Amino acid sequence: MKKILNPWAGLESEGYNCFGCCPRNPYGLKMEFYEDGDEVVSFIHPSDNYQGWLKTLHGGIQATMMDEIAMWVIARKLQTSGMTTRLDVKYRHPVPTGEDVTIEIRSSIREIKRNFAILDARIISDGQVCTTAEITYFCFPKEKAASDFYFRGCDVEE
Repeated sequence: MKKILNPWAGLESEGYNCFGCCPRNPYGLKMEFYEDGDEVVSFIHPSDNYQGWLKTLHGGIQATMMDEIAMWVIARKLQTSGMTTRLDVKYRHPVPTGEDVTIEIRSSIREIKRNFAILDARIISDGQVCTTAEITYFCFPKEKAASDFYFRGCDVEE
């Protein structure tokens, strides 16, 4: 497993402040990502600040995490940027919060149709799949990703 380098790191002066992945967003999730074969994975210690029910991760935060990791699959595997056009989430089991809790978020590409990528994502807690999603992304042409979204390619650490 190799850590994926953030292609937007250092662009805070240009307005980069993503709730999901910006390491300097004081309210954000500060997600980091790793390449694990065909999948991208992130490990999170979900703060109680993100709970819905007592000690339970808010469903909107879960959807955000899966939407975010899907974008990182697009960045790493397809080397471009894109936007969500559909997000279908299924909540199967509660996801716990707390500083002693670690959850795993995983995503991969299921299929590509022209400029659209269909991805699967899941949140795993203590070995149990708690939440799943099917996500459709419109993938920008590489020139648009570079000019409009500051995408410079997405590499991994050596």
